[in-house]
Amino acid sequence: TYTPAGSVKFIDYEYAGYNYQAYDIGNHFNEFAGLNEVDYSHYPERPFQLQWLRSYLEAYKEHKGQDGVVTDTEVEILYVQVNKFALASHFFWGLWALIQAKFSTIDFDFLGYAKLRFNQYFKMKPETAALTLPE
Repeated sequence: TYTPAGSVKFIDYEYAGYNYQAYDIGNHFNEFAGLNEVDYSHYPERPFQLQWLRSYLEAYKEHKGQDGVVTDTEVEILYVQVNKFALASHFFWGLWALIQAKFSTIDFDFLGYAKLRFNQYFKMKPETAALTLPE
């Protein structure tokens, strides 16, 4: 559809809302896997995440009127938080898909999607649970 210049179009507005910063970033990284042909090998590796998170924190600080200098510790803290919340995202969307399988009229394999999300949750859980915040 045509969108005039200067207008805003909301996508998935029913899910819009304030959330934890690290949850939204972790969920964003999970979505690298796609939806129709889900492939979690596309989940970003640590070096990519660290670079992305550093750029994000620099922009965030500059937006807040700060100097934009980001320490390695700040990046590592956000890295741990993001990956733990990425795990929570798998569980959340797995539960969501189970509910949709029962009630949705949309032609989509919600049970298959739930299985994918829960499988990834249990695959990531040991390594993610072992992450610790720097002291």
